[in-house]
Amino acid sequence: MSNERLLLAIIHALETEGLNKDEYQLQRVIDVEALEQLVDSVTESSDLEIRFSIEGYRVLVTQDEVRVTELS
Repeated sequence: MSNERLLLAIIHALETEGLNKDEYQLQRVIDVEALEQLVDSVTESSDLEIRFSIEGYRVLVTQDEVRVTELS
């Protein structure tokens, strides 16, 4: 997954959950380039999961998907 593709996937997932671009500053929470390098560095058989929280939501990044859920 390219940096731009991963970044867009995270933004799309956040906005699908109802967050506006003005409600979060992703660059203050994660380093997308470092995240991309980490995701790309593991083998397909690995079960890599990276989780972080932003504005009351939990973001899960794997090699295959980005998922956002509201924190309870």
